[in-house]
Amino acid sequence: MEYPKFDDYPFEIRRLSADEGGGYLISWPDLPGCMSDGETPAEAIENGRDAFDAWMGVYIEEGREIPVPGGGASGKFIARLPKSLHARLVSRAKQEGVSMNALVASILAEDMGRHRAH
Repeated sequence: MEYPKFDDYPFEIRRLSADEGGGYLISWPDLPGCMSDGETPAEAIENGRDAFDAWMGVYIEEGREIPVPGGGASGKFIARLPKSLHARLVSRAKQEGVSMNALVASILAEDMGRHRAH
């Protein structure tokens, strides 16, 4: 069996209220109980990698069936960017010590959290 990959599974990030301790929570709709948090969306994603690996490790060790990621959604998209915007994203990702994919995912997740329908 091929080990499931973090990037194959869609995740959700939401801002935690002050009563919940603040920061951001990352969770996976397809993986019950798999979650982590961080002070920023990017940190939640990075911490989420450890939670994902631990969750998968337990399921595999116990012989449980691994859920199919995303119910058919790939979690991938391609965007054409102006070279100047791409360069700014690369620079910021480098400053924050994360991949550009993680940075863009955290920016999108943070914005989606702000505009979440109540």
